[in-house]
Amino acid sequence: MPRGRLRVYLGAAPGVGKTYAMLCEGRRARERGRDVVVGLVETHGRPRTADLLEGMEIIPRGTLVHRGAEFTELDVDAVIARAPRVALIDELAHTNVPGSRNVKRWQDVDEILDAGIDVVSTVNIQHLESLNDVVQAITGVPQRETVPDEVVRRAGQVELVDMSPEALRRRMAHGNVYGAEKVDAALSNYFRVGNLTALRELALLWVAGEVDDQLDRYRAEHGIGSTWDTRERVVVALTGGPEGDTLIRRAARVAARGKGADLLAVHVTRADGLGGGDPAGLTRQRALVESLGGTYHQVVGDDVPRALLDFAGGVNATQLVLGASRRGRLAQILSRGVGVETITRSGSIDVHVITHGEARRGRGRPSRSRAALTRRRRLWGWGLALLGLPALTVVLAPFRETLSLPSEILLFLLLVVGVALAGGLWPALTAAVGGSLLLNYFFTSPYGNLTIADPQNIFALTAFALVAAAVSAIVDLAARRTREAIRATTEAEILSTLAGHVLRGEAAVPSLLGRMRETFGLTSVALLERSPEAGPDDRSDPEAWRIVATSGGAPCGCPSAADTDVVIDDTLVLAARGRLLEAADRRVLEAFATEAAVALRHERLRKEAERAKPLAEADKMRTALLAAVSHDLRTPLASAKAAVGSLRSRDVRWSREDRDELLATADESLDKLGRLVANLLDMSRLQAGVLGVSLEPVAVEEIVPRAIDDLGPTGVPIRGDIPPGLPEVLADPALLERVLVNVISNAARYSPAGREVLVTGSRLGGHVEIRVVDRGPGIPPEDHDRVFMPFQRLGDRDNHTGVGLGLALSRGLAQAMGGTLTPDETPAGGLTMILTLPISPPPAAPAP
Repeated sequence: MPRGRLRVYLGAAPGVGKTYAMLCEGRRARERGRDVVVGLVETHGRPRTADLLEGMEIIPRGTLVHRGAEFTELDVDAVIARAPRVALIDELAHTNVPGSRNVKRWQDVDEILDAGIDVVSTVNIQHLESLNDVVQAITGVPQRETVPDEVVRRAGQVELVDMSPEALRRRMAHGNVYGAEKVDAALSNYFRVGNLTALRELALLWVAGEVDDQLDRYRAEHGIGSTWDTRERVVVALTGGPEGDTLIRRAARVAARGKGADLLAVHVTRADGLGGGDPAGLTRQRALVESLGGTYHQVVGDDVPRALLDFAGGVNATQLVLGASRRGRLAQILSRGVGVETITRSGSIDVHVITHGEARRGRGRPSRSRAALTRRRRLWGWGLALLGLPALTVVLAPFRETLSLPSEILLFLLLVVGVALAGGLWPALTAAVGGSLLLNYFFTSPYGNLTIADPQNIFALTAFALVAAAVSAIVDLAARRTREAIRATTEAEILSTLAGHVLRGEAAVPSLLGRMRETFGLTSVALLERSPEAGPDDRSDPEAWRIVATSGGAPCGCPSAADTDVVIDDTLVLAARGRLLEAADRRVLEAFATEAAVALRHERLRKEAERAKPLAEADKMRTALLAAVSHDLRTPLASAKAAVGSLRSRDVRWSREDRDELLATADESLDKLGRLVANLLDMSRLQAGVLGVSLEPVAVEEIVPRAIDDLGPTGVPIRGDIPPGLPEVLADPALLERVLVNVISNAARYSPAGREVLVTGSRLGGHVEIRVVDRGPGIPPEDHDRVFMPFQRLGDRDNHTGVGLGLALSRGLAQAMGGTLTPDETPAGGLTMILTLPISPPPAAPAP
């Protein structure tokens, strides 16, 4: 059964209309005659979204019980049993209730796709795994529900549901996204214009990158080599020479003229060793490219212009920047050079030849031997042998009576050595045989035939042939050794580049596969993993293999479909398509494959560690909780038990005053115990995200006196100074009173005797600030955030003075109400805690 297709609606933030667009698509598909069901849709109380469900077939949800409460989730078995053509499933990144068959909803969707059912789903940009930390840095809100990017990339279609920040905020203000009680808090926090603009840019860039990859795959699958100017990409060619810095900066300026243009630097390592770059210079230039926001690439090619243009065409480059030739005038006359050849073959790619201070100063002494024999040199050798021998014979023929035979032999030997240097063994051997025949026929008596009259001439010609053959063999051997050394140097450069990627943290599997494809000029490279149930002989079965990562065009579905494959271990195989690689190239390919496997394992271990991190944090909190409450629970319990036990004792007759004092002690101890337990429960609810918050207009001048009264005697005076006319705040009255009690009691605990604690309030923009000012020792600014850590007391080595939950709980409660709690220094010494809450919106005018 063919696998179903996934279609994803991607949005920048909640409320842009992803679910609405998904339901509209479902209705359109049903009108076209397709069998469409609703697997799961969250309307979030939005009436227009709910209206689209009218008349749609909805699969009943499954019910699960967790910690005594009932929850509903997507019923995967019911959807598969119904077997529709299309299933609409909302919120792809959702985390299922513990006890479900899968941890994440995208895993449920994967099962439904395997059953051959098409799925339409939704996801927000903040839920993509790769952008999780970026979104948290922008919004300050951690996203616990994520979906791997690869899941969304595998979708057959990703459609962006876009909306400007202003339009989304208007939609929210009209009550089309959240209820009226949540609007102000949302607009002043997560849904600020700056946050929404940044999230929108992230979504647009992510979709643009996905479209770019789709275009590359399309061009590769259809064999399109010409450049499509969909986006400016500037490629700069580097040799490692001193002119490289000038070229990079010029290319960066060219790229900067087109907003969003890409800068790519490429160095061609020639297999024949000619034009080799200085490794130190290339390392320095690579750092410069990356500091300017570009990327560095290295490819291998005998024909440098063709390698440059192949790379530029492969990345769909629009402009190519080259440096003016450093060769002298004579060299330019004899050969056109890389620049001219590149311009001639460039086609639709614009080529910029940049002049620089090193132009025409010469290339300097080559760092590598030029003895490696290319096809062009072998042709030169054959041409010199076939044309040089007759020419030399014609030149020497008029002088055969004046020149001795040894002189003629030496001249022919000189020509043979030249042929050997130019063309190697076989042209030189041919020249040696041909030279000996020509010497015998034209320059040994009797002339005009191959007969030799003088025995000494036989010895001389034989020695000539042997010396010529020996010289040819030595030159050819030197050429082979040089070629091997050059190949080893090239491999070392490539491996050095690979090591540099790993050291810089660029060892992600797709990045390594991309570098591998560029280095060897391949069409596509894929890392395949054998499924657990597959056997060792299933190399030709695509169903037995899963594509872990890929780069380039259409990937191989199984090892047998590859032009070159490398077996990494029992489960992983690297499959490359594009051309057959030489045996010598496999050593480098195997190094890439091994590093890709290591990177894959590291990535999986990192994800396992991330999944285990919440459990470790929970365990750490439990350990800290047990250590922290051991004293605080025991003290009030012991006091209360002692008071009650004394009252029950029949051995002592208590006076009325004594009985009242013991009852007060028991009452105070039990109140303290109740507050401690309430704080612990609220802290656990906060961290679990299940704390109930009921926001309503609250008068600050009413809540502050109640909080001060709840404190009871503190040992220091506490004065409330709330100015009249202060606007009401949007808060939960009970939680706000708890916050104030905790903050004021903390201030009273550290205030010197006789110095009052001041509670005041003021308006700042759309918020009210409640300040609790003490004159205690204060806290250094670098430790301000530490005071909000649960089960910690700044400067304490134990928890015998309290469990240390007050400020941590207070900040959590403040944030749950849409506010903030921040510390500040009190002028002239002390600490000021600032509680900021949004002003309650005015009540809506009654309808006429």
